[in-house]
Amino acid sequence: MNKLNKDVNQPEAAGYEEEKDVTEWTVTGENARERIDKYITEAWEENISRSQVQLWISGGHVTVNGEQVKANYKLFEGDIVTVTVPETEVTDLVAENIPLEIVYEDSDVIVVNKKRGMVVHPAVGHPSGTLVNALMYHCKDLSGINGEIRPGIVHRIDKDTSGLIMAAKNDASHASLAAQLKEHSVTRRYIAIVQGNLSHDKGTVDAPIGRDPQDRKLYVVTQKNSKKSVTHFTVLERFGDCTLVELQLETGRTHQIRVHMKFIGHPLVGDPIYGRSKGTTMEGQALHAAVLGFVHPSSGEYLEFSAPIPADMEDVLFTLRSR
Repeated sequence: MNKLNKDVNQPEAAGYEEEKDVTEWTVTGENARERIDKYITEAWEENISRSQVQLWISGGHVTVNGEQVKANYKLFEGDIVTVTVPETEVTDLVAENIPLEIVYEDSDVIVVNKKRGMVVHPAVGHPSGTLVNALMYHCKDLSGINGEIRPGIVHRIDKDTSGLIMAAKNDASHASLAAQLKEHSVTRRYIAIVQGNLSHDKGTVDAPIGRDPQDRKLYVVTQKNSKKSVTHFTVLERFGDCTLVELQLETGRTHQIRVHMKFIGHPLVGDPIYGRSKGTTMEGQALHAAVLGFVHPSSGEYLEFSAPIPADMEDVLFTLRSR
């Protein structure tokens, strides 16, 4: 089957999918009879201790098929495991004087060019040093729709992806920007270096993404427990064994570009999870959120911003062009 331009017609979930406090899995046969605390510890995306998971369970933040269970509960195939992380898990959230590259700012919204390596919001394993900590120091005023852990955050980009991200300074702006994301009207274009020589100058990957049943910390293209995911790509430059591409998101699933490019046989250069290093010295995947556009929540004016490719990606491109 041709992996490009596939239409799977998966229903869209209500709300913005990247910013939920609830994580859910459906247990497969290989994990039947496994203790639930062990299952969640291994499935969690961030490093987390088993004792922390047990605290969540004892606190009533974990359910199986809608019912609370004990930490020694043995799973059955088909069980639906749901974890609702309490906001108190990240304590002493403080403003930190971390330098930010601010691209745009007014009383409603701020747009930042995030450096590669910075986590967007605090989570288990990353309680400080995040974009949220920096924004709290700089702005003093951020929307509260997402609660104390994610003030102002409307969307996110991966820790090892650089580029543009917006945050809201009040609840009305947050609601407006979130609605635009849900309607897929926000412009989000990325620049990436992928492995191999893409056979198409332009194309669309329309393939649903869900958790990998073999490794629950990863995501894959799958028809089971997945969400519709669409990525458009355009080739900018070819290097034989690598290709520079521009990618435009229509949806915003976790790891979407990384999963889709791997799916079509062209994983991102330097991707430590979905690709291989390919000799690059970059720390993280060669992916940069280069363009971000949206309708201003108050003025109704369409605003679009761009951020140049960072130095580490430019170094990789220089090497590829010099061969």
